[in-house]
Amino acid sequence: MNQWVAVCISLVVVYGLVILIGKRFKKPSRYERTPRVLNSWNALDKGIDPSDEKLS
Repeated sequence: MNQWVAVCISLVVVYGLVILIGKRFKKPSRYERTPRVLNSWNALDKGIDPSDEKLS
């Protein structure tokens, strides 16, 4: 009986640590990511005409 209590307590502690670490290092959703370099396709999404950028 003592071993079961120790196992249950350790499982709860490990589960709690996993939850806390998971919240701290949360990865952004793939839909929330912004590109590091603005290419011509992404410029069109932002309303920038890429042909104007090359002329100046």
